Amino acid sequence: RYEPLFKKYAGPLDWRLLASIAYQESRWDPKVRSPQGVVGMMMLTVDTANLMQVTSRVDAAQSIRGGARYLKRLIDLLPERIPQPDRTWMALAGYNLGLSHIESARMLTEKDGANADSWAEVKQRLPLLRQRKYYRFTRTGYARGDMAVNYVENIRRYYETLQWVDEQRTSKAKPATSLPSATVT
Repeated sequence: RYEPLFKKYAGPLDWRLLASIAYQESRWDPKVRSPQGVVGMMMLTVDTANLMQVTSRVDAAQSIRGGARYLKRLIDLLPERIPQPDRTWMALAGYNLGLSHIESARMLTEKDGANADSWAEVKQRLPLLRQRKYYRFTRTGYARGDMAVNYVENIRRYYETLQWVDEQRTSKAKPATSLPSATVT
């Protein structure tokens, strides 16, 4: 139902990634509301909606457009040296938790002597932001980093599923080619 909107507003992003975010956020319900005050298919806060020029968070088209623009902005705000797809996974964690907490986890990763530009390394440190002995050394303090890791991993699974479904749909749409007949000798 919403596929045309995801395709329309994806820009440089894969529309299936946007659809996966929306599924994680709202199960594709444009009118959903959380107890924390985030609303709509892409679950935008009032501040994020204002920043992305979304006037109605429950309007599916505006929400998808705003969510796509916000994710692209987060990707662009990360250091350019972070390769893809790690850059996208970190931006997704930032979509959920706030980019400043991702930077705190990257700092902890670097302090451990690990690669702060690798999602695999950073996601191991994100849950540490729940523990005072770690978050007290960060500018941003406490964060539910484990929830951001689960958020990203869920989206990755949905994304892989949508890629598979799309491939199946594409392969069924192609006309069947005749196979060469086997020669018996």
